[in-house]
Amino acid sequence: MKQSSAAVLVQKSVPRTLFGMAFPMLAGTFAMNAYNLTDTWFVSRLGTLPLAAMGFTFPVVMLLTCVAHGIGSGVTTLVSHAIGRHDQPDAVRLVTHGLMLALCVTAILSVGGYLLIQPVFSALGADDRTLPLIGQYMRTWYVGAVFMTLPMLGNGILISAGDSRAASGFMILGTVLNVILDPIMIFGYLGCPAMGIRGAALATVIAQAVSTVWLIHLLARKHHLLARSAVRLGAYFASLHRITRFAVPAILSMILMPISATVITRILSGFGHEVVAATGAAARIEMFAFMVPMALGISLIPFVSQNFGAGRMDRVRQARTFSTLFAIGYGGLTAIVFFLVAPWMAAIFTADPKVAGTLISYIRIISFGYGMMEVHRYSGFFLTGMHRPVSATALNALRILVLLIPLSFLGAHLWGVAGVFTGRLVTDVLVGILGIVWVSRILRSTRPTVAPARGSEAPLPHAATE
Repeated sequence: MKQSSAAVLVQKSVPRTLFGMAFPMLAGTFAMNAYNLTDTWFVSRLGTLPLAAMGFTFPVVMLLTCVAHGIGSGVTTLVSHAIGRHDQPDAVRLVTHGLMLALCVTAILSVGGYLLIQPVFSALGADDRTLPLIGQYMRTWYVGAVFMTLPMLGNGILISAGDSRAASGFMILGTVLNVILDPIMIFGYLGCPAMGIRGAALATVIAQAVSTVWLIHLLARKHHLLARSAVRLGAYFASLHRITRFAVPAILSMILMPISATVITRILSGFGHEVVAATGAAARIEMFAFMVPMALGISLIPFVSQNFGAGRMDRVRQARTFSTLFAIGYGGLTAIVFFLVAPWMAAIFTADPKVAGTLISYIRIISFGYGMMEVHRYSGFFLTGMHRPVSATALNALRILVLLIPLSFLGAHLWGVAGVFTGRLVTDVLVGILGIVWVSRILRSTRPTVAPARGSEAPLPHAATE
């Protein structure tokens, strides 16, 4: 007999529900971050130039990652809402059509990116020494990009279905395979030819392909959220309209991140390859600063949207207070630890004194904004979960276009590389405060509702949606 996904996120206490979702995801977020960090560490053994080439790939890889996350955000929000109001057939349609959309979009972007490698990375500041290495990495990466996209989409869907353990598990599997395959393919062990930086990309593609196969099995066989009967053109376009209403603002919001990364990479490239190499490595290191709060953050959109669908705005308010305090407290602790161990982190990745000095400066300045950056990120999740995707996009646009890019230019002009990092710190503090105010006003304007009887059609809370 088929199992149906239950509205499991509206039943237990808010902290217990969020931690119950976040703890299994902790290993998964570690695994997700370990992909890039593992590749970066092994590539750093090849020298500063390959490490700089990896730094140049970061904005472009982030671009497709943001598109995948944007589509996933739309699908997760709608699937969670459908589960909250006990509409399993609608959840099945949305998951099936969401995966179809992700496949189409990824194919288009991958072909375009493959054909435009040289002009794109030349515009980023790559020169004749780094472009051949970038080409080796990105051509392989583009061919397997679809295997990166689908796990990002499926992750939120599994959490919506109450299966965060499985969501974490298939990410861990990919990471373990990547760690095993990286040295084999980069340096040429066990009879494999040494492929250098190309081997790092191929190892990631193979590992993510295995993860994708497991994901499809989980969605189709365990949770019955994929169905061939849902693959009908008319129904697909109806779902496409619903998904894009959330996905397009989310993509526009997230795409600002690689745009800002591109601009900042261009600024930093004027200070030398060593600076680009250091900031590329530091950006991957700081992902581990976000690992624990990211595990909680991944749970917020499905939690908020499912409770929104069930009419439980009281639980949404509790989650917002709890998550904000957690982000600030954890961010402060992380900043202190990172400040103290920054030299040790730099020593892991490089022996070049200029690279090490830049990496230490990055970590010691920017880490003091981590807590407020998470508050800003969480605010966007709450806005999306409450069906205000345009507000979430506007909040992120203020961060990137109004604060981060102008302050980075100003900092570079006044204080050089350290000024760029200071501009990021000031940005994160200001947008965290703005996020708190913005979400507070929306929650105050939303009237509380009484939870519906289980199994009944849940009324929506009294709040305007975009």
